Amino acid sequence: MLQIDKLTHVYPNGTRALDSVSLEVQPGMFGLLGPNGAGKSTLMRCIATLQVPTSGSITFDSIDVLAAPGAVRQRLGYLPQDFGVYPRVSAYEMLEHLAVLKGYGARRERREVVDALLHQVNLWEVRRKALAGFSGGMRQRFGIAQALIGQPQLLIVDEPTAGLDPEESDRFLNLLSETAENVVVILSTHIVQDVAELCQRMAIIAGGRIVRAGAPVDLIAELRGRVWRKTITKTELESHRAAHEVIATRLFGGRTLIHVLADKHPGPGFEPAEGGLEEVYFATLSPKSHAA
Repeated sequence: MLQIDKLTHVYPNGTRALDSVSLEVQPGMFGLLGPNGAGKSTLMRCIATLQVPTSGSITFDSIDVLAAPGAVRQRLGYLPQDFGVYPRVSAYEMLEHLAVLKGYGARRERREVVDALLHQVNLWEVRRKALAGFSGGMRQRFGIAQALIGQPQLLIVDEPTAGLDPEESDRFLNLLSETAENVVVILSTHIVQDVAELCQRMAIIAGGRIVRAGAPVDLIAELRGRVWRKTITKTELESHRAAHEVIATRLFGGRTLIHVLADKHPGPGFEPAEGGLEEVYFATLSPKSHAA
């Protein structure tokens, strides 16, 4: 289990990226949702021992992460949002090198581990290809392969599906789901659907603070009967924003479809809308919700 208690990080320029963040993460897939600049990557780097927070504590299975980063790294797999590789090196050679760094000294054992990972991420056929020639999806699959070296008990993936086509994204997320059965997997993303489909528990972070946490099904249930929709013209949007808590807008048939949050029927033209995790996310980040 991963426990984060009152974690705060202030950058030298005064930016408070994390503000007293507390979380408890059990084995399985945990989703961390938030807009760009919310503090997700800073939190991931702190957990991954790449950044020392200003204050607070992180504990993983009784290990003090901040006091003993080496002990955590032995059990950690990390896929950052942007990761560098040696472009002229093949996938096989790079994984073998990383396996050595992870402590696989015996050549036979190392080969078995690398072979298994390349099959697992569907890169076996291109194992001798230079990484520079990999597509975005292939690079992400290589990234998860390197993160899985050493059978980590804590796996952190930061915006893993950004830039992937739908097929690559599905394949990648299915792989993560299979990995998460007995491992703490933290999926940091701004893509709501990824969390809705994969995660048993989640949290929403905004402005460096955890503003909502729980099981997606429970958070969705809290909105039942409180989300309403209406199709309007673009010129009506501002007046509806002033009168209602508009949590989402989208174009539909050339007109604007709005979703509003209200405890009772908001007025003529509105009809009930089935709220999902996307509505939970937008309602949580709504300026009126913050003001409340």
